[in-house]
Amino acid sequence: MAGTIWLVGMMGAGKSAVGEALAANLGLPFCDADDEIEREAGVGIPKIFEAEGEAGFRARERGVIAAWAGKRAVISLGGGAIAEPGQAKALAAAGTVVYLRATAPTLLERVGQGESRPLLSGLDAEGRLRRLISLLEQRSGAYETASLVIDTDGREVGALAAELAKRLEEAA
Repeated sequence: MAGTIWLVGMMGAGKSAVGEALAANLGLPFCDADDEIEREAGVGIPKIFEAEGEAGFRARERGVIAAWAGKRAVISLGGGAIAEPGQAKALAAAGTVVYLRATAPTLLERVGQGESRPLLSGLDAEGRLRRLISLLEQRSGAYETASLVIDTDGREVGALAAELAKRLEEAA
């Protein structure tokens, strides 16, 4: 497999956990784009959203994508990264896009109260579920452009990473 392995999907799909395990399995560097953005900004993502809005966050995200594009590494992207105009094609051109898919109820369970998730903050459980469903509907077309799709509901991180490593090797 050549280029970057881009992990896409909704918040709570398992991109960070699976990405870290997958990178270890493949002996590649791992980058969580959100962590990289926070490190570069010196503040958490909620503060970035507060100060710069989603547009400012997405601009920072594009910078991380550009820095890693084409490098042999596993990159966990923010939930909306691939849905930005032109990003699906750009990501595919720079490597392999993998969609970690989960249902809205699973996502809700995994994100909990959503305090660190700007798109969910201030919502009760029903509101968070409705927002997750809405975001899934908005982004599903972009997610489905991925080369590989793997369902994460009810799955253990290590098993997902091992299956994904195998599927990537088969696809190479």
